[in-house]
Order: sequence, then structure tokens, then C-alpha cells
Amino acid sequence: MNRAAHTITFIARFVVIGLALAFVIALIWPQSGDALRARLGLAPAAPASTARAASAGHPAAAPSHNAPSAPSSYANAVARAAPSVVNIYANRVVTEQPVLRYSDPSLQRMLGDIPTGPAQRRREQNLGSGVILDSKGYVLTNNHVIAGAQNIQVLLYDGRVAEASVVGSDPDTDLAVLKVNASDLPAIHLASRPIRVGDVVLAIGNPFGIGQTVTMGIISAIGRQLNAVSPEDFIQTDAAINFGNSGGALVNARGNLVGINTALLGRASGAEGIGFAIPASTAKNVLDQIIDTGHVVRGWLGIEYTSVPISANSGLPPAARGVWVTDVYPGGPAAEAGIHAGDVLLQIGDKDIVDPSSLRHREIAMKPGTKVKVSGLRAGRPFSTTLTLTQRPPLSVLAPQQQQSQQGQNP
Repeated sequence: MNRAAHTITFIARFVVIGLALAFVIALIWPQSGDALRARLGLAPAAPASTARAASAGHPAAAPSHNAPSAPSSYANAVARAAPSVVNIYANRVVTEQPVLRYSDPSLQRMLGDIPTGPAQRRREQNLGSGVILDSKGYVLTNNHVIAGAQNIQVLLYDGRVAEASVVGSDPDTDLAVLKVNASDLPAIHLASRPIRVGDVVLAIGNPFGIGQTVTMGIISAIGRQLNAVSPEDFIQTDAAINFGNSGGALVNARGNLVGINTALLGRASGAEGIGFAIPASTAKNVLDQIIDTGHVVRGWLGIEYTSVPISANSGLPPAARGVWVTDVYPGGPAAEAGIHAGDVLLQIGDKDIVDPSSLRHREIAMKPGTKVKVSGLRAGRPFSTTLTLTQRPPLSVLAPQQQQSQQGQNP
């Protein structure tokens, strides 16, 4: 009996010592349990909160080991892109005639504005931003930032102030190319990967002239049209864009350029967090053409079109592709070829027309003078014709009314 008691006492002492030692190790090294389980090939224990959530029937509470973790900072992306973003100050002299304007509507209609003195000249400054696309000094900005300016000054990231001249502009995309008289200019890097809805983006610019500012958001949509006749698509983002951001950079989480900030929907229309940027690929194409030729060349069919309306008597399948011609410009290529409003165009050249966006991209990519066969349906019957594309007229000529009602505001 004494031998059995001694044995039990001996075992109990070692158990107590082992528990005490395990307690001390757990205090000093809390991860020791998980490390031991991993070495033995056992699954790690779930945290108490996760276990409670899982037992309550919430599968989302289970940890996900495949979900990528978001970076805690975008400072590296900003450091990569910010030196290529400049502040633009476009100065112009405005002449105004002081007039007397009657508050009474009847008097105002009868007498109009009455001059009260000599014309006065005042200096007006427009704020904006720009992006250095080439180390030789070529800068992209918005056309509305520099339109009518007699003097343009650029504030570089390193504090230098340089004079800039206009190389050329493209009102259709609201882009302009400047040449900055300075050296050692850091060109921004263009994004090589296609953008996706949900990607994180950073807007860099000079809002309200307070200095270079960075805001963050995501890509809300791609392929947006700001008016019915715009030749290009836009990126929609909720990154804050304000007055002075026009022409600034929209970059991805790596600091590479994905767009040029150009327009927003203001709070006056009840909108918040809806801004637009010109895709970097479009901006680069405009830059190259303006540097090479001084202007941008686009093909034009001479029609306006939209998605095909599907109705029970249309004679089209439920998933019909193509475009529906809504308007034909008199004297344009389509009018000369006999295309009518209401026609459904299904094929151009030897390729099918998928939707209005695909046709628009192919239309502006073709050179003026190109002859192309167009086929489709007219009143449900097949037809085909050949037309010769011409140079696309400016938006102000095509649709001044639509341009005036454009929803996007220039920041």
C-alpha cells in the first residue's frame, strides 16, 4: 500500500510541475499551442468569437485564407506618381463693359443694358492640373483648363515654375497637350493591366488651388458616355474630384496612370461621389496624334445610333446584336450611301457589330477615305451598302444642343 501511495504521489508531483511549466510557457509564448499543433499536423484552434459565430450559423464568420489583404498605406503609389502631376495656372485678360441693368423686367426689355463707362480689363486665372507624359516636357491636361489663355504657368512637384505653350487640343475628349520649358521632368508610368470595376484608384490634383492633394476611391464603372455623340468612353470613379482637379491623374494602387480626371456630377444635381476620367489609353493616343500632326483624326459614318430595341414584331431574336440608327446627318457618308433612320446595322466590313460601343470604337479608329461595306435590316428585310468614311466633325458642329445639356461638369 505504501509503495502504491508513493507512486501516485510521484506521478501527481510531475503532473503539477508539468501544468505549471505549460502555464508559464503559454504566458511567455502565446502561439506555442498553434506551433505545436502545426508540427503535429493538427488543425489550429479557432478563436472563441469565430467558433461562437460559426456555431450560430454564420458562415461568413469563418476565416478566409484566400482573401488578399488590403495594403495599410498607398504612400508608395503616391510617391511614384505625384512627381509627374503638375499644377496649371492659365491666365487670360477679360474685357468687360460696365452696364446699368434695370431690376424691373419691363424696363429691362425696353431699354436693355445701358453702358455706364469705358470698358475695363481684368486678369482672370483658371486653375487646373496636368500630367507629365513625356520627359521631353509634354503635359496632358483638359482643354477647358487652358482654352483662351494668353499665358500658362506650370508649378512642378519640386517647386519650379515654368512657362508652357499649347501644342494642340482635342475638344471632343476635352484634352490638350502642353509643352513645358523645363528639364529633368519625371514622366508618369502608364498602367499595363486592364482596369476593372472595384479597383482602388487615387486622384491626384490641385483642388481649389490649395496644393497637390490625393483622394482615394474605386472605379465605379467603365465605358460611360457623357452625351449621346461623344466619340469616347469614360471611367466613372467615386474618388473625390473638385474644381482644380481637371487634368490631374487617376492612378491605380501601384501608382500607374489609368485616367485623366475631367468631369463630375455636382451636388447641385443631387449627386455625390460621381466623377469621370478619360482612359489613359485614349489620352495617350490623343497625345501621340497631336504631337505628330497637331490634331486628332477620327473616322465618321454620319449617323447616330443606340442599342437595338427589341419588340414582339421586330423580327429580331431576343438577344439581337447590332445598333439601331436614330439619326442620319444630311450630306454625310451614311446619307450618301442610302442608310435611313430606323435601320438596324448588324455588320461593318467582315465583322459583326456587337453593340453601340464596339461600333463607335471601330468607327473612330478607321481613317477618313476608307470604304467599308455595311449590312443590316430595314423593316425586317436584309440590306447592304457601301459607304466612304470622312473626317469626324467637332462635337460643337454635330450636336450643340446635346453638348449644352451634357451632364458632366468641368471641375
